[in-house]
Amino acid sequence: MGQIFGQVGQAFVQAIPTVIFLAALVFILKRIFFRPLSDVLKKREEQTKGALVQARDRAALAGKKAEDYEAAWQKVRQEVYGLREADRRAALAAREEVIRQARERGETLVRDARTSLAAQGEATRRELAPATQGLADEIVGSILAPPGAGSAPLSGAREGAS
Repeated sequence: MGQIFGQVGQAFVQAIPTVIFLAALVFILKRIFFRPLSDVLKKREEQTKGALVQARDRAALAGKKAEDYEAAWQKVRQEVYGLREADRRAALAAREEVIRQARERGETLVRDARTSLAAQGEATRRELAPATQGLADEIVGSILAPPGAGSAPLSGAREGAS
């Protein structure tokens, strides 16, 4: 058993330079390689997170601006529809006014024409009344005249022939 302890002790003594070498290697690798690599990875992660946060903020801002733009667009569209409706109503009112005025002018023209026609008809009746009476007397005379007496030519026919 003492021999085993001696061999184990000797193995530990022989392993000391290897352990020191490994400890130095781990210390050097941590100091020179892993720490800068870890710092770079942390910095990269922070930048990525920062970029993601910034991208989310910008996306939220863009969404807000899009909503504001859409609301403004709707408002302007409603204003334009309101203006178009007002213009349409004004045009309809103007058209109705023109139609009303044309109707009034038409009614006035018809009334004036009827009055004029009535006056012309009355004037024509007054002009033709004496001639009508004379023609009626001649026609009655020719119808009531004895059959062999011969019919006298109508005075209107004589006037038209001369």
